[in-house]
Amino acid sequence: MEQPLPTAAAEAAAAGGDGDGEAYRIRPLELADISRGFLGLLNQLSPSPPLTEEAFRARFEELAALGADHLVLVAEDAATGRLAAAGAVLVERKFIRRCGRVGHVEDVVVDAAARGRGLGERVVRRLVEHARGRGCYKVIINCTPELTGFYAKCGFVEKNVQMGLYF
Repeated sequence: MEQPLPTAAAEAAAAGGDGDGEAYRIRPLELADISRGFLGLLNQLSPSPPLTEEAFRARFEELAALGADHLVLVAEDAATGRLAAAGAVLVERKFIRRCGRVGHVEDVVVDAAARGRGLGERVVRRLVEHARGRGCYKVIINCTPELTGFYAKCGFVEKNVQMGLYF
């Protein structure tokens, strides 16, 4: 039987889980999610070349080795088993703030057919709670101007300017 990322039990307990009767269950990424539409979901966020199952497994294991410092959550449709949303949080360990920690929310995506159901907000809130539980003094996210309203609903405030250098 495959194992979810090692933080699954701690994440579920910290976030209080989701009700049994809900149409979507928020849970940690599992190896089997490659066949539940995870890569297609990410492709809606940022089109990428196809990823082999071997490459997916290798990256999954690499991220699992980071323990609670890297969590990928998905929203699974309880009726079909297909994934409808995903997001990740990475915990950065700093020297400033007395060796503080910062949570970085990344790769938040909701399937086009499932938007407007609150899935993105549920995933983001769970990621933020995970970061808080890891002792982060702040959680940050970079987004396009069109998404600032969405992230404001999740409690984020606009601060500073994002810049990037892409290779």
